[in-house]
Amino acid sequence: MISKSLLMSAAVALTCSLGFSQDKKQQDIKSIKSMCGCYEVKFNFTETFSYPKDSLTYKPSETKHESALEWVQLLEDTPNKIVMQHLLIVSPDMIIKHWRQDWLYENTDLYTFDKGNSWKYKKLDKKAVKGQWTQKVYQVDDSPRYEGSSTWVHVDGQDYWANVADAPLPRREQTKRNDYNVLKRRNIHEITATGWNHEQDNDKLVRDDAGKDVLLAQEKGFDVYTKVDDSKCIAGQKWWAANNALWKNVRDKWQTLFDRHKDLNLEAKVDRKALYSLLFDLKPDTAKAETDKIIDKFVK
Repeated sequence: MISKSLLMSAAVALTCSLGFSQDKKQQDIKSIKSMCGCYEVKFNFTETFSYPKDSLTYKPSETKHESALEWVQLLEDTPNKIVMQHLLIVSPDMIIKHWRQDWLYENTDLYTFDKGNSWKYKKLDKKAVKGQWTQKVYQVDDSPRYEGSSTWVHVDGQDYWANVADAPLPRREQTKRNDYNVLKRRNIHEITATGWNHEQDNDKLVRDDAGKDVLLAQEKGFDVYTKVDDSKCIAGQKWWAANNALWKNVRDKWQTLFDRHKDLNLEAKVDRKALYSLLFDLKPDTAKAETDKIIDKFVK
């Protein structure tokens, strides 16, 4: 027969465990949401190593250093889902919708990039994602880019999330490189005293139809987000207020496609135009039926 003292000890242990879990989750949420706001950003990329078959003719990517002003808008804020939209502020009159990141707690639905314009649906085990957050990164047109699930770490003064995920070529490479077709991204999002850093150690892979990978080159990325006063990004805030409804319709349409839980294959272009160019040309009051129709044309 189990004694009262043993039952009491078990109850206390369970209560403490649940309390720790909730405290940890709140730490995670605080870190994720701290990436919102106005930032001066420095984008840095350099190719570090290369392994081509012909080293005499191989041309590595040029080292890249760029700066930008970026507004990160909080779109959704619920206990298990946080959505943030990045906007590049080129000038007060020129705002560019940039990438989007969604964070889902203990998520079991994943779309992993294969190659070309194809993503494979993967169902994750509930036990495997316990306490984890999935980061889902989307293109400027809200189509998928890459996704991965990992645990936020808060130890020894460090505050970061790290993951490895396959992705399409970044836009900075798409028009310049055709000698590889997958970027295996080792991402680290680290919260700092002045903002946050996005560190990357990436593999440039050649993937064949059988799924076999050949490593062509590696690169280092280090993007530094330095927090500045929100007033510097007022142009981005105004632009989003005027265009939010249009892009909500776009996100909602994509979500219906993701909710099918099937592999996703997209056309690169329709009538020689990319999806982002068609969506960027739309007026803010465009009906949802119109945006749905445009996206449907790109789904194979």
